[in-house]
Amino acid sequence: MKGALAAIAIALFALDLFAADKPTLRIAAQQTPAYASLWVAKELGYFDEEFKKVGATYTWNVFSAGPLVNEALSSGSADLGVSGDQPAITLKSSGLDVIVVSNLGSGERTIGLIAPPNSPFKTVNDFKGKKIAYGKGSTVHHLLDLLLKKNGLSKSDIEHINLGVEDIGAALDRGDVDGALAWDHTLTKLISEGRARLIADGTGIKLTNRVSYATRSFAKKHPEVIAAYIRAIDRGAKWIEGDNKEAAYKLLSPIFKLDRDAFSKVFANQKLYTKFYKRDIDEIRSVKDYLLKERLIRNDVNIDEFITLEYIKKAGI
Repeated sequence: MKGALAAIAIALFALDLFAADKPTLRIAAQQTPAYASLWVAKELGYFDEEFKKVGATYTWNVFSAGPLVNEALSSGSADLGVSGDQPAITLKSSGLDVIVVSNLGSGERTIGLIAPPNSPFKTVNDFKGKKIAYGKGSTVHHLLDLLLKKNGLSKSDIEHINLGVEDIGAALDRGDVDGALAWDHTLTKLISEGRARLIADGTGIKLTNRVSYATRSFAKKHPEVIAAYIRAIDRGAKWIEGDNKEAAYKLLSPIFKLDRDAFSKVFANQKLYTKFYKRDIDEIRSVKDYLLKERLIRNDVNIDEFITLEYIKKAGI
């Protein structure tokens, strides 16, 4: 009897050691349909299934913007984050050794310049000398500069107001600013609610990629975990794009607080996919060149090394 009990105790101890050694991917997410494949992977259990296959687990924290995701990675409280390409490049340039491990999709109409519904402004040129709010260092920062340049204006022609996307609606409602830049789903939500009117979006000038990026140390130590993550989000993207947008609405609307009409518009504005195509890499390289030229980053970033395709290949995508 004592021998049997001892054997059981040893087995339980071994299981405890195994659980303690189980790698955990700490994910820094954003609560917006731009990352719908990520949320579907969580809600439909794809993460649970794929991580279980490789003996791993994950934790989940939500942030409102890319710069906040960067803070989580910089502080060591996250191993992998999702954001637009610009915050990811900014973090890499700052000296933190992160690598892009997957695409999440793109959409020229997922970001835009908006004004209050009763505003007399109809074009970008109408904002000369006016207050425009946006998150400095976010993806819309680049769009603003592109729109100004396209319309023959310079950065000094407007008054810049640094404001988080979660505060954009209230600022427009109060009349604190003349215009603002936002991304989906805030962009479409404010327009659908009649609280804003679209002036211009990224059509023809900015592809607007979203990416997954991880610390190199975690990725090198646990390549199978990163591959499992990629398989899960790829399943999420293919499920949505495979004629499941209505089902996605029912699944995700309680999370994103969007009605069916707004949800449909958000999904129409974007394409969800996990691989990188030449146009994606070219776009991200152009964003890096812009950031360097404008001195928004201090150090150059080798995009061919930054976008690391080996984990997508390992995932079998």
